[in-house]
Amino acid sequence: MKKIDKGTNHRLLSLDFYRGLTMFLLIAEFSRLFSHLVAPKFEGTILYFIGTQLHHVSWQGMHFWDLIQPFFMFIVGVAMPLSFSKRLSKGDTYKEVTLHVLKRALIMLLLGWSLYCIDAGRIVFRFQNVLAQLSVTYLLAFLVIRKPAGIQIGFSVLLILISEVLYRFFPVDGFTNAFVSGQNFGAWFNTLISGEIGGSNWAMFNAIPTAAHTIWGVMAGQLLMGNYSAKKKLQILFGAGIVGLIIGYGLSPLTPIIKRIATSSFVFASGGWALIALAICYWLIDVKKYQKGVLFFAVVGMNPLFIYLFAHVGGAKLINKMLLPFSNALFGWTGELGAQIALSCLVLLGLWYICYWLYRKRVFIRI
Repeated sequence: MKKIDKGTNHRLLSLDFYRGLTMFLLIAEFSRLFSHLVAPKFEGTILYFIGTQLHHVSWQGMHFWDLIQPFFMFIVGVAMPLSFSKRLSKGDTYKEVTLHVLKRALIMLLLGWSLYCIDAGRIVFRFQNVLAQLSVTYLLAFLVIRKPAGIQIGFSVLLILISEVLYRFFPVDGFTNAFVSGQNFGAWFNTLISGEIGGSNWAMFNAIPTAAHTIWGVMAGQLLMGNYSAKKKLQILFGAGIVGLIIGYGLSPLTPIIKRIATSSFVFASGGWALIALAICYWLIDVKKYQKGVLFFAVVGMNPLFIYLFAHVGGAKLINKMLLPFSNALFGWTGELGAQIALSCLVLLGLWYICYWLYRKRVFIRI
């Protein structure tokens, strides 16, 4: 699409579900449920396999959990044309929309940065978490939201290529091993921005190549708002997803799949999975109308910023402390691990109920 249409509000239940499920998994991490699943007691069982898939790969390769951040960035992109179309239909000018985007990106950056300061107990300059990264990808996606599809694709590929070239050819002593932890361009960039030496191997520069996820989300949102038949939309989504998987996994012998530095192979492969996941949700929920249970996850996605920050800054720990004595009394007979798993499930349910309560009260916290 060449411009943001001033059309009607397009409500996609599949997007509500997709966003809600992704956020549900994100807050589930704060309940520590996933950590319990990889306990030695479960080795060799299906629970242990699920648990490993719900943790990041240490360096090279990809687990399911490595897709969660790309999914979230992609979902934000899908929502962008729908949201901006609604604003324009209510009378906002494009200048007002642009100011809203700039304000929102700045707030996300400050919130993402502040989380590191809270954890460290001092001012630190780190920007690897999803909010800080999203503030950059959101802006880059907005730059091309009114451009033709060819320019959007070209811009996203250019961002990926810039990252690939920098990792392979950036000439700095001590940072010349493109895909070795702590010895690559991403590690140098972390040191440049935050003075971080030998710290996290999550690269701050990831916001540049992973902007492709948000841009592809924008394109998917524009497609779903368009006048194509549902069948045509599904064909395009599935086709684009398969192309992403072919490119991503096809590149992996040359450029390994590494989420922590968002290699080109990772961005393409995870983007392919994000497109296919959206296509499946759209087909099941909006086309086939299998909508039972959608609300359970959708309520979490209706206040994504609030519940992410609440869980991150101690909300999950507070619920844990409140429920611990009751959990021990009810589930202590299952043993230490069983009681811990039960408590984690109760904490997750508590976080979900807060989202549900906000939904029932029609309270939606946005920036």
